[in-house]
Amino acid sequence: MYKMVIMTNDIEMSCGKMAAQAAHAAVEAALLAYKKKRRILKKWRAEGAKKVVVRTDEKEMLELEKIAREKGMITAIIRDAGLTELQPGTLTAIAIGPDEEEKIDEITGYLPLK
Repeated sequence: MYKMVIMTNDIEMSCGKMAAQAAHAAVEAALLAYKKKRRILKKWRAEGAKKVVVRTDEKEMLELEKIAREKGMITAIIRDAGLTELQPGTLTAIAIGPDEEEKIDEITGYLPLK
């Protein structure tokens, strides 16, 4: 089984803003998977394109992204443009995957669901 995990930053932003940032991360990760890991992308999509959203702080998000990247996983870091609620460059979301569920769970499985 395959999935994607989207971590959102534990900062104050509206629900709509958080949803948009999570969507940006998911789209970016899917596009990167299309370029680099098309076989995994196809399997993930065939299974329903499972996505799990969790919330943590910026430091932990960056640490987990580094671990995932070093293991060869797709990662996508989203920083806000600063046009609405947040300062330009604010880290808002990071996606890991799509990849094998067990591999992702080894990195993010302990994080609480959002």
